[in-house]
Amino acid sequence: MSVQGETREKTRINIREPKHYRVIMHNDDFTSMEFVVEILVDIFHKNEIEAERLMLMVHESGKAAVGSYPYDIAVTKVQAAAARAKEEGFPFRMTVEEG
Repeated sequence: MSVQGETREKTRINIREPKHYRVIMHNDDFTSMEFVVEILVDIFHKNEIEAERLMLMVHESGKAAVGSYPYDIAVTKVQAAAARAKEEGFPFRMTVEEG
């Protein structure tokens, strides 16, 4: 039974995947290769082989993308890596880029 003048409203919900941001690791002449591998394993959850491959890419190319994440996660990982680098006295640098 329908009441006169009743309107049914349909709600359309568009759920979109959040944009992903690339975490870029930059090379420097002071941060140890072992430290970079440790960061990749501990913070970015790479296995030892992938971590070493990425570390060598950074070393040889000057930089490399080490992962793609929603913005908040990308920034959190970069901050965690930066804090650890500071504790160890390394000038280690990472950036977050859209893409």
